Amino acid sequence: MARLVRLAGSDDADAVGRLLHDFNREFNEPTPAATALAGRMRQLLNGGDTLVLLAGDGPDGLAVLRFRAAIWSTGQECYLAELYVTPARRGQGLGRALMEAALDEARKRGADTMDIGVDEPDHVARHLYESLGFTNRTGGPDGPVMFVYERELLSHDSVPRALVASPNRTTMHPAEIR
Repeated sequence: MARLVRLAGSDDADAVGRLLHDFNREFNEPTPAATALAGRMRQLLNGGDTLVLLAGDGPDGLAVLRFRAAIWSTGQECYLAELYVTPARRGQGLGRALMEAALDEARKRGADTMDIGVDEPDHVARHLYESLGFTNRTGGPDGPVMFVYERELLSHDSVPRALVASPNRTTMHPAEIR
């Protein structure tokens, strides 16, 4: 039996691209083609500040971690960019296994903190994160709620850029997102 969770290499980029594509499609979000995502993930994996964990034999789930130097310490900050488990494998512990492995990998890479953005109605994910010690309160359980804000940096007239993979480089192309 294969290990439940493993580190992805650039040779896993096609599977990672497929999972990310399926994730966005499941939630009716715009998404580039799985091949474009695979090309981008291959580039990010080779860049050194992105790590992907895969779960299951399919693979059936992933966690995408991004690292950057911390301001308030000499360590790293880790951002959980994506956590996804295929619908058929939900409720079987893959999400928790991915999160536990993500926490271990972040610590190994010198991260002091891990940040996560999660939608308010996603109670299952929120429960998982809270069960692992994450909080959205400053200064303890009775502290004020923390918010994450996000803004598109493209002009309102422009179409969001999507990835288009080419054999030698990844470029942006607006038509792919439509």
